[in-house]
Amino acid sequence: MKLSKKQFKQDFEERLTSKFATDLTKAGYQEIYDALASVVKHYYANIWVADNQYKDETGKKQAYYFSIEFLPGKMLKSNLLNLGILNTVREGLNDFGIELDEVAKIEPDMAIGNGGLGRLASCFMDSLASTGLPGNGNGIRYRYGLFKQKIVDGYQVELPDSWLNNGNPWEVRRADKAVEVTFGGEVWLEDDGKGNLIPHYKDQERVLAVPYDTPMVGFENTTVNNMCLWRSEVPEELDPKFQNLDYMRQTSMLSAELYPDDSNYDGRLLRLKQEYFFVSAGLQRILHHYKGTQKKDIRKIGDYIAVHINDTHPALCVPEFMRLLVDEYGVGWNRAWDTTLKVMSYTNHTILSEALEKWPEEMIKQLLPRIYQIIVEIDRRRTAELLPKVGATLVHNTRIIKDGQIHMANLSIIGSHSTNGVAKLHSDLLKDVELHDFYEIYPERFNNKTNGIADRRWIQIANERLSGIIDETIGKSWRHDLDELKLLKNFKNDEKTLEQLQKAKFDDKLRLAAVIKEQKEITVNPDAIFDVQVKRLHAYKRQLLNALHILKLYFDLKDNPELDRVPRVFIFGAKAAPSYHYAKSIIKVINEIANMINNDQTIKDKLKVVFMENYNVSLAEVIIPAANVGEQISLASKEASGTSNMKFMLNGALTIGTLDGANIEIFEAAGDGNNFVFGLTKDEVYEYYRNGNYNARDIYEQNPVVNRILNALIDGTVSNIKSEGREIFDSLTVYNDEYFVLRDFNDYVRAQAELEKLYRDQKAWTQASLMNIANVGRFSSDRTVREYADDIWYIKAKKE
Repeated sequence: MKLSKKQFKQDFEERLTSKFATDLTKAGYQEIYDALASVVKHYYANIWVADNQYKDETGKKQAYYFSIEFLPGKMLKSNLLNLGILNTVREGLNDFGIELDEVAKIEPDMAIGNGGLGRLASCFMDSLASTGLPGNGNGIRYRYGLFKQKIVDGYQVELPDSWLNNGNPWEVRRADKAVEVTFGGEVWLEDDGKGNLIPHYKDQERVLAVPYDTPMVGFENTTVNNMCLWRSEVPEELDPKFQNLDYMRQTSMLSAELYPDDSNYDGRLLRLKQEYFFVSAGLQRILHHYKGTQKKDIRKIGDYIAVHINDTHPALCVPEFMRLLVDEYGVGWNRAWDTTLKVMSYTNHTILSEALEKWPEEMIKQLLPRIYQIIVEIDRRRTAELLPKVGATLVHNTRIIKDGQIHMANLSIIGSHSTNGVAKLHSDLLKDVELHDFYEIYPERFNNKTNGIADRRWIQIANERLSGIIDETIGKSWRHDLDELKLLKNFKNDEKTLEQLQKAKFDDKLRLAAVIKEQKEITVNPDAIFDVQVKRLHAYKRQLLNALHILKLYFDLKDNPELDRVPRVFIFGAKAAPSYHYAKSIIKVINEIANMINNDQTIKDKLKVVFMENYNVSLAEVIIPAANVGEQISLASKEASGTSNMKFMLNGALTIGTLDGANIEIFEAAGDGNNFVFGLTKDEVYEYYRNGNYNARDIYEQNPVVNRILNALIDGTVSNIKSEGREIFDSLTVYNDEYFVLRDFNDYVRAQAELEKLYRDQKAWTQASLMNIANVGRFSSDRTVREYADDIWYIKAKKE
């Protein structure tokens, strides 16, 4: 949009006065932020209205992305950037003596996501709008989100993340679009005399689902999509039998917390209720809107609507869509099933068995009796149809209901026309190993869509200094097409460009060092290698491997204090699931290793370890631009894709990683010699699984370096980890090291030594950094959503 600084200043002052009855001399930063957000909202409001009208009038097909989590980060700068007024607003505020960055600090992160799954969903929301594609989000408006992580005496402590205390200026409550979602009770079917089975209900628990719409503003275009988040409330007209405090509490809990503790029955039941809550509410709204605007036959909805199941949490989209079509709209079963297949598509995000949801059959039967009936019928009809075609073994292996469990991945695959993985390796594993039986039956449904990231967030906002250097070097076309960064290759040997990149990285490291000093009271050397591992804490991601290598470096320096080593700062950021005891033990061990090393005066600045608590999008925007090295060291075959690897690459960090997930494609894109590869391959891992001949105890007993490091966990060398150290020691030596940490250790040490050697040659290092930036184009989420649009959803971009 076009906006003069004069107009902005006038709008801002007027809004501050009208909203808070104050002026700039008396306003606090919270008031300034709220007034600024209100002005920005006003700027995009007309674009939002016009785009909604365009979509309704043209009747173009739209996609709806169902995800139990989103992780948008702060919206202020994103909206300013996408509207094209970031610099205008910054300069206008400067005239008032106000720093935009200080105002932006007031905004809380939207705490409605956990890690890669939620961040990917938010990148997709940004990219859908920025590419002009009609795609909307559907999720839950969590009151507290995941949790706010504090580190107390080295332990993770979970506190409520009350991100809504001061409201959310970007959302719009749509009470008139509220729908009811029901649970439990009794349901029975009666023939209406025309061959139709009509469901009748009794004693159901009713919950009101109220949508809160957050606009997703496209980058310098006229598209504004919608992210709909649902809040649970008590219906106004409620059966007296449900009017009690327990019901009120249960209703509020539906939209209170992301991923409630599933270590007990009540926690699992609440999570299942959440999944049905946002699925049912979202599909009801879609169908109501379709009938209200399209005025077309409900049986043709597949021509106008695409629904995407992001991981297995929204798998109930399949039976709920069937319920709505059959029960509410009178569509025959066969036609409804064909329509469901056409509408639904599914992304698998993991091969880890614990993440492939399975629910007890009895739980679904009691909580969702009509949905249970429909799932049983889907399973029965499919079995009868396929048995003569593919045989009993394939049918049994792929059934939705098996051994008293309802398999949500199976339901998602069977009830959709497309199943995709999120990196080439991951998709190949799905077809060849993990979902091979399904691939045998439905080969045409399987495809790959390698993940991507929204570069607007991860460089244009997070790294304005680097963005400016790129603008000066190759122009600004890359801001609309990340592939244009390839033009940087022409400057690989340009001394001025390399010096500018070095200076930008150093300044980003100074910025992070200041944050570390403020938050952790640790002084780090900005000349050191900033080696970063930031991601969810899980054993397969192998933060433990990183920690063991740090102990090796420490012991090397203790043995020889004069050892010529490039100074290193190891930075961790990670949350562990509250009930994941082993992961929390790793956090404790990392923090105690940090205490030991950081307080050892003999080490000086040669080695520091920092664990940044409460890792979130805002913290990532400071950490990632400062990284020299990104750690992507999961066991090969376990990481579906990874997206932090792409963010590091975009910001010029070199990757040390295994041949896992999207790492493989990153290494290929960046070119030989520009990253550091180590570890077992996928085939070698599966060979160990087949042979069962891995013996971690032998490595511990025969490798003196490993022996010393592991003993340090249990002999008091590392203080305050008596139980945690023993737990980790036993997991590696007694329970045979499930994720092959010790098997990959020596090769990891080798790769780390190569890394240090290259860093000593700053020109060569910076050239490798440049080549990573120049080749990152294929990892834009703009590319990813275009592939979804063309191959899965069949939606078209608006022509500007």
